[in-house]
Amino acid sequence: MSTGDLLNGLARNPALPSTLVDRLIAHADDDLAGELAQRDDLSPEQVRALARRSDSATLQLAWDGLLDSADVDPLRFPEVALALLDQGRGRAEWAEPLAGDPEVRRREKLAACPDLPDSVRARLADDPDPRVVAELAIFTTDRELLVRLAGHPHAEVRAGVAGNPAAPPEVLADLIAVHWRGDGGPLPTTCDVCVREPIPFVHDPGCARLDCDLPPGAACDGTHESVIHSLLVRAVDNPATPAEAAAELAGHPGRIVRWQLAARLDLPPEVAVRLAGDPIPGVRGAVAENPALPESAIRKLATDDCPTVRRHLAGNPEVPLDLLTGAARVPTGLLPRIIAASPDEVRQLAENRDPRLRALVAERRDLPPEIRDRLARDPDAKVVKAVAPHPGLSEDLLREMVAHHGIRVIAKVATNPDVSPALLLDLARHVPPVQKVFREVARHPDAPAEALELCLADPQARPIAAAHPALPVHRIVELLTGADEDERSGVAGADRAVATAAATNPSLPLSEMDRIIGPVP
Repeated sequence: MSTGDLLNGLARNPALPSTLVDRLIAHADDDLAGELAQRDDLSPEQVRALARRSDSATLQLAWDGLLDSADVDPLRFPEVALALLDQGRGRAEWAEPLAGDPEVRRREKLAACPDLPDSVRARLADDPDPRVVAELAIFTTDRELLVRLAGHPHAEVRAGVAGNPAAPPEVLADLIAVHWRGDGGPLPTTCDVCVREPIPFVHDPGCARLDCDLPPGAACDGTHESVIHSLLVRAVDNPATPAEAAAELAGHPGRIVRWQLAARLDLPPEVAVRLAGDPIPGVRGAVAENPALPESAIRKLATDDCPTVRRHLAGNPEVPLDLLTGAARVPTGLLPRIIAASPDEVRQLAENRDPRLRALVAERRDLPPEIRDRLARDPDAKVVKAVAPHPGLSEDLLREMVAHHGIRVIAKVATNPDVSPALLLDLARHVPPVQKVFREVARHPDAPAEALELCLADPQARPIAAAHPALPVHRIVELLTGADEDERSGVAGADRAVATAAATNPSLPLSEMDRIIGPVP
């Protein structure tokens, strides 16, 4: 077990005093500095001291909003300056020199930043590298600039505009008209493919060139087809694109375009019905979840030859309840239709003869107490398992659930926020044992020390229990030092993950924290 592992664990300990944080900063290499930078109790002085120890920690502190612009030299730390500008916390005067940075990637990052000065946006819009201009097209909210970039000669820049929700709807509609129907303005003259490769060119998905970053299948025969395809996909996915314009792509040969279109919630019903008959199961599956689909089409998809399409129907908040009842396979989890169920429907589902339907409604955590308790007494274990984590269940009822259904439900009972320490101990003692129970007990904030001792015997629960503040202090220290003498657990010593977890335990004595850190170098 290395000292570095213990220091990294200790850096995450929420009870670490500020004076010891200072000593850790004095020890910090890049790894330790990265751990310390994630603390939420750093003082401004500690933030500055940590920034002096590690460039990577400086960048993390900036992204986390802990570094002040006054502490940043944009010439020395351009990446940090870009992080602050991206958050709207940088200084406007930093943008101009960064717009001339020789590193294209930095200019790309700058182009994605909000609230850039007009002069900087104009400069980036004329950048010689189209990747920078394309990034600006994706993120700028300047409507006039977006109108201009929509006619850019490089196809990737136009694709950036197509995906920008700040683009004017009429511009987005025009992009579809130009690049799908061929109406309106001129087509682009270049794309990412033809500026790099002689055309016609199709990028081999198995390309072994280390310097090649073209996506698999990227292609251009002079019409920039792969980038234009990307443009249309982005336009369809953009909620600012008028529904009527997007709907024109229902007949597009690209299945990804139709797939994306099928997920739009503002689809005209007749377009949704058309996509419900698409030859591609993925398209039918996407529209099967769409509340824009009329009930008649939903019922038709319920008999679809593809079981995946039928399963997608369960995700539609408008699916008739009788279709869920009649499904050959009812999905698990909280479904949109169950979330949307009215109080009367909730009662009907809770009383349904099909236990799968009762299990679905049991997933809701806002059930009336009388329905919740009725489901907790359900004869089917699937139903009881679904309702077991529900807050508000009484101690007697939780014990009744365990008594009736045993190992089938005890792991879920252990996740209940109201389960008592005494019941958690009984669950950890259950015979036969259930491995997942140990992990859930170890995670529970009310787990008692005796239950945590039992969890230490389970290899997967052991690191979780080692970090639990209710674990006795002497056990934390034993796990930390490898002097675990708990013969009943059958585990001798503390492995790396367990010792590191023990170092994060807020109940770790101050003297032990001091020993781990050692003297300041």
